[in-house]
Amino acid sequence: MAVANRPLATAADLVGREDEKPHLEIIHGAIVHKAAPGFEHGDVQSSLAATLKPRFQRRGGGPPGAPGGWWIATECHVELETHEVFCPDLVGWRRDGVPERPRGMPVRLRPDWMCEILSPSNAKNDLVTKFQVLQRCGVPHYWVVDPQNEVLTVYRWTESGYLNALQAMRGQVVRAEPFDAIELRVGALFGDEPEE
Repeated sequence: MAVANRPLATAADLVGREDEKPHLEIIHGAIVHKAAPGFEHGDVQSSLAATLKPRFQRRGGGPPGAPGGWWIATECHVELETHEVFCPDLVGWRRDGVPERPRGMPVRLRPDWMCEILSPSNAKNDLVTKFQVLQRCGVPHYWVVDPQNEVLTVYRWTESGYLNALQAMRGQVVRAEPFDAIELRVGALFGDEPEE
């Protein structure tokens, strides 16, 4: 992706580009524009955040398997390597490994979970390029949500690479790791009414 004879970009190259920053990433040393999200993308993102944050973004404790113990954010820049700075749709860190709230831009702590919501113009980056970087960096869980086909795919990192741990579609109720302490109605990500 980087152009020959051009220096590889780093997070410092995003400074001063505040108007563009939410739509910029650095992939293989090249500054890449993310597509502005459409309604479906934004709806999935807000639905997933509304499902996970109230249950998981609090201190852990309680009975084994109880929700809690996470920091969860949307669209914050995360530096996985010097020339790999991503702005995932959702990202999370377990509080047992990151007791203090992550700070700064970019966050330089490897996340425990990242989620990308596919857009037609960015699908290749999310499914191949970022997938390979996340796998190399050992990000424990990677979710890919496909609004067009209404599918959630969950990958779990293993020493031999990512394992497809779950694939689910609208109409299914699943326990999707690492948030398997709760049941997730997949259709709620795609416009179904949430259960009370």
